[in-house]
Amino acid sequence: MSVGPPSGERRAYDNSLRRERAAQTRERIVAAGAELVHESSIRDWHGVTIRAVADRAGVNERTVYRHFANERALRDAVMHRLEQEVGIDLSELSLDDFAGAAARLFRFVASHRHEERIPLDATLIEANRRQHDALLAAVKAHADRWPSSDRTVAAAMLDVLWAIGNYERLVNDWQLDGEDAIRGIAWVIGLVEEAVREGRRPPRKVRG
Repeated sequence: MSVGPPSGERRAYDNSLRRERAAQTRERIVAAGAELVHESSIRDWHGVTIRAVADRAGVNERTVYRHFANERALRDAVMHRLEQEVGIDLSELSLDDFAGAAARLFRFVASHRHEERIPLDATLIEANRRQHDALLAAVKAHADRWPSSDRTVAAAMLDVLWAIGNYERLVNDWQLDGEDAIRGIAWVIGLVEEAVREGRRPPRKVRG
């Protein structure tokens, strides 16, 4: 007759082992979802489905559903994982590190495949070209001695700031009224203008 641990200790050990294995499985599922995002465009999550994640993680769909109520909950967990990879903790976000956080985010985005842009109409392409030329000339008028790359960065930032999509995002996502959106955009454009006039160049490029 064998002598084992008391039944209470045995149950506690089994429960602990079960929780550990469940945590490992959940981790494998979330990692699989993150892998699928890595393989696609960062904005395209159509491939992050319960079935695709289950296949990638080597579990069945029922196992995924034991950890996540639905596809939305799974994707939310994958998003939190990606935020960890980028090094962004939104609960701890402060202005002191916001520029650094933005840089980490964009480097992360740059590591993914870019979505193919829908070809623009020839008229819009020509309008963009004229817009770029005008902004580059405007910057050069105050920063003739800057390296060409710095002038291009400054002109590109001004181009981004007056993009219609930014205005729409302020109005639709942030629920700003139109004038507040315009006021905010004009404020930031003014900061860039001031930096150019005062000879404050964009920060040096970080060498990898």
